[in-house]
Amino acid sequence: MAAAAGQVGQAGRAEQVPDQASLRAAVLGTGAWGTTFAAVLADAGCQVTLWGRDERVRDQILLEHRNDRYLAGVVLPDAVVATTDAAAAVADVDLVAVAVPSQVARATLTPLRGALADRAVVVSLMKGVELSTDRRMSQVVAEALGIADERVAVLSGPNLAREIADRQPTATVVASTSAATADLVARACASSYFRPYTHDDVVGVELCGAVKNVIALAVGISQGRGLGFNTMATVITRGLAEITRLGRALGAQPETFPGLAGMGDLMATCASPDSRNHGLGVHIGQGMSLDEATAATGGTAEGVKSSRSVLELADSVGVEMPITAAVVQVLHEGLPVDQLASLLLGRPRKAEGV
Repeated sequence: MAAAAGQVGQAGRAEQVPDQASLRAAVLGTGAWGTTFAAVLADAGCQVTLWGRDERVRDQILLEHRNDRYLAGVVLPDAVVATTDAAAAVADVDLVAVAVPSQVARATLTPLRGALADRAVVVSLMKGVELSTDRRMSQVVAEALGIADERVAVLSGPNLAREIADRQPTATVVASTSAATADLVARACASSYFRPYTHDDVVGVELCGAVKNVIALAVGISQGRGLGFNTMATVITRGLAEITRLGRALGAQPETFPGLAGMGDLMATCASPDSRNHGLGVHIGQGMSLDEATAATGGTAEGVKSSRSVLELADSVGVEMPITAAVVQVLHEGLPVDQLASLLLGRPRKAEGV
């Protein structure tokens, strides 16, 4: 198998790395996406240690190569093992993928400061903005682990875990300020069914991943109220306009937003019944409380908490995000769901491009 092009050291300098077949990786988080990405890495030729806190999940992965709690019916590659010891998982690996809920990322990663090898790069699979700090996940990763930005990458795209676990073809975007880091992560996960493209727009790719969850909640709520495809198309396209406005205000590249990380991921998350954010929104639209909808969804819907931090981030740079604001009001401020549509469409008329 081809050798990886390079790895980034502590100061961001490219260093020689082993052949890809011998790359060692750790994935933090045994949820559906973390488990799926561990399988993706293994299928691409890596040796993978999957970390989580649940001993029952660990034991089933070790003994049966399955994780029925989060990914029922999927057999994991033999190259995936599991542990409940995070420090042991990340010790002497070439790549660490972080797939924990975004709001616990800092608490999960801070105890691992100093535990990674100097050569290791870290890729964030998380899609959110941290509450109280409004920091993007790549910033949280670098701060919590005490590593240079050049050692951090983000991965985002139309990546519904269940479809990838079934090895259905998909593409994704790996972004980093370091071309060597982005290339290493892309090489580590590339396979016959998983096609990574590299990018240097970390801000744009991350914001697309975070805000699309909020837009998917709005689409789900509207569909839960019985609204149809016209409404869905309106929310998706105007949602993309919101993401683009925020991204450009924060220095993102305009061409990121109509691509895989932007429109591609937005379409998949807003349309798929496998999307937890879309599903939770449907439950809310059907009249469930947030607690009831969360229980019915059976997993973390990142957009619920990130909606508030995304709105705070937008306010801090003077960007209007009416769909995001309406979702925040419905989920966190008691706005009746029947008033959502009027909020989305009741703003002053203007030209479409603004």
